[in-house]
Amino acid sequence: KSLVENKNDLEIQRKDPNCPLYSVKSFEELNLQPNLLKGVYAMGFNAPSKIQETALPTLLADPPQNMIAQSQSGTGKTAAFVLAMLSRVDTSLKHTQVLCLSPTFELALQIGEVASKMSQFCPDLSIRYAVRGEEIARGSKVDGLSIIGTAGKVLDWSITFKFFDLRKITVFVLDEADVMIATQGHQDQSIRIHKNLSTECQMLLFSATYDRAVMDFAENIVSSPVTIKLRREEESVVNIKQYYVNCDSPEAKYRSIANIYGVVTIGQAIIFCHTRKTASWLVEKMTSEGHAVALLSGELSIDQRIQVT
Repeated sequence: KSLVENKNDLEIQRKDPNCPLYSVKSFEELNLQPNLLKGVYAMGFNAPSKIQETALPTLLADPPQNMIAQSQSGTGKTAAFVLAMLSRVDTSLKHTQVLCLSPTFELALQIGEVASKMSQFCPDLSIRYAVRGEEIARGSKVDGLSIIGTAGKVLDWSITFKFFDLRKITVFVLDEADVMIATQGHQDQSIRIHKNLSTECQMLLFSATYDRAVMDFAENIVSSPVTIKLRREEESVVNIKQYYVNCDSPEAKYRSIANIYGVVTIGQAIIFCHTRKTASWLVEKMTSEGHAVALLSGELSIDQRIQVT
């Protein structure tokens, strides 16, 4: 396996040492469909980000190439793989052709929003969400050429009810793989979906981290990939500062959270909890002390989750 370092602080690994490294400085160089390029510019993208300029030539290459990419939120990776997905759709064919798996309902909607904006000048590029709350009549077929959804629902639609044929999928994207494998059920569902795809399907896997567990999972899902990894010193997003507070009791921990939340000067903040029970307890306690907070967890209904986001 060859390792090439480029000036964009990314490591690109290719199993084929004869395969050249490409990079683009403008979206025009990618020879996109004109209406997709129009959508990219309408979204405010003027020039490719680091991950985009390095990944897009490979994502859009013919014959299609598989990819594993370590890339965090805020790097433009969602727009990169969405552009690749939409570029592969053949609108003359009326069956579902691209599939994107997300670990959560909220992320699926965010990805879909990017896809909708990017395809706003391409009315034939229909998108369908396979998430909790979306229903299809038994015996019918999905009308979306692209499906963005969560693993359980995608498994139901494809394997259980046969609303679409996984063997006809030409691009499979698994986003936030590190989050996906943190839940055993999601990991198993993803692998089951993968096993029903054709060997010609382009496999794209994205993860914010790239530890041994993610690597093992990725290599099981994606064969002969181009791999893009952040250098170790580039793994922290520059505009995010990290620090910790030592707390010797649950009450001290709560008081620290309340103090931090009380002095936050931006419009919104997110407090992550390990369990739903802890999140519910924290919301109740903070609300009782006059803080304006909302709960977001899997136990909420779809309508409630939409209202929170």
